[in-house]
Amino acid sequence: MKPELLAPAGNLEKLKVAVLYGADAVYLGGRHFGLRAGAGNFSEEEMAEGVRFAREKGVRVYVTVNIFAHNRDLEQLPAYLDAICTVGVDGVIVSDPGIVDLVRKLQPGLPVHLSTQANTTNWASARFWEERGISRIILARELSLEEIKEIRGKLGVELEVFVHGAMCMAYSGRCLLSNYLTGRDANRGDCAQSCRWRYSLVEEKRPDEYLPVEEDDRGTYILGSRDLCLIEHIPELVRAGVNSFKIEGRMKSANYVAGVVKAYREALDAYLRAPDNYRFNAAWMEEISKVSHRRYTTGFLFGNPGVAGQHYEGEIYLRSHTFVGLVKSYDQKTGLALVEQRNRFTVGDKVEILVPGGDNFKQRVVFIYDEEGHPVTSAPHPRQLVRVPLERPVPPYSIIRSY
Repeated sequence: MKPELLAPAGNLEKLKVAVLYGADAVYLGGRHFGLRAGAGNFSEEEMAEGVRFAREKGVRVYVTVNIFAHNRDLEQLPAYLDAICTVGVDGVIVSDPGIVDLVRKLQPGLPVHLSTQANTTNWASARFWEERGISRIILARELSLEEIKEIRGKLGVELEVFVHGAMCMAYSGRCLLSNYLTGRDANRGDCAQSCRWRYSLVEEKRPDEYLPVEEDDRGTYILGSRDLCLIEHIPELVRAGVNSFKIEGRMKSANYVAGVVKAYREALDAYLRAPDNYRFNAAWMEEISKVSHRRYTTGFLFGNPGVAGQHYEGEIYLRSHTFVGLVKSYDQKTGLALVEQRNRFTVGDKVEILVPGGDNFKQRVVFIYDEEGHPVTSAPHPRQLVRVPLERPVPPYSIIRSY
């Protein structure tokens, strides 16, 4: 089986971006049972449209049903499973053993993927789930390459591994910090990302003195994991028998989805075409460094990262480019692209256009026209529609980024 590149789809727009930029499959959440309450998520109508769009491109769709359920949740499960099966999804991602059992009974033909929240860290656990009809196991992020190889060697179930994106400070994402500090339960899809806040140390008898944990006198991100990035280690993961390469980020922007998926698509295809002559292209790393990210780490792939897996510097997010517009259409006669603004940009800005299935190119913004065709100097309003001359024809969902 050719390894699958699996991309996040936080809403319908991001699903289409993921598909067009090269994903083999996408994963998304419906309005119930998912662990990303803050993502756009999909109504039944949106899910049906997303599945139709993906099907036309030969792309698979998986739906998250991965909350840790309470009794009241189970009442809605049969109808929800009927609904998502009606639209034709290719599988569900589940973490709760009770939901696993119910899905197998209620929808025996629906493939079940075991969520990373189920903490599968050894071959005996993986075999347990394989024997209960799980078709794919999304392995815990805390596994090394050698452990993945050993699991692969002892069972035939498909294995999915996270290769890119945010790393949770808690074990396989099972965190109580958000619930404790804000009342928002990470295990029910409502994480406040409390671990990303800025913290300092306070001594009991000196309540007004905030002591730095490290050198930074403003405090430090003592719980802030670096972002996972395994794009340089695709050959090792393919040889280890990984079936699906998963990108994290249902709450990230369309720009993030486009740039990261495109880079991993090119890297994976290059290796599969010619494994013996494969050379890593530095342009792929440059591409994924353009989107907003924390400093990168290889996580646990080569052993426990220790302090190297955490972020201690003052500036937690990095990016070299800003997402300023999404191309809605392009007029061949006039050379004008209809662009939906995502961040303010102005005449004279240097921009790079990220093209699905094509080469990126750079130019300056020489004119901007409003919807009535009047020249303007900038596009300052969120989601404002403007027309911008581009030096090459581009398809819809091309991304415009300033730098």
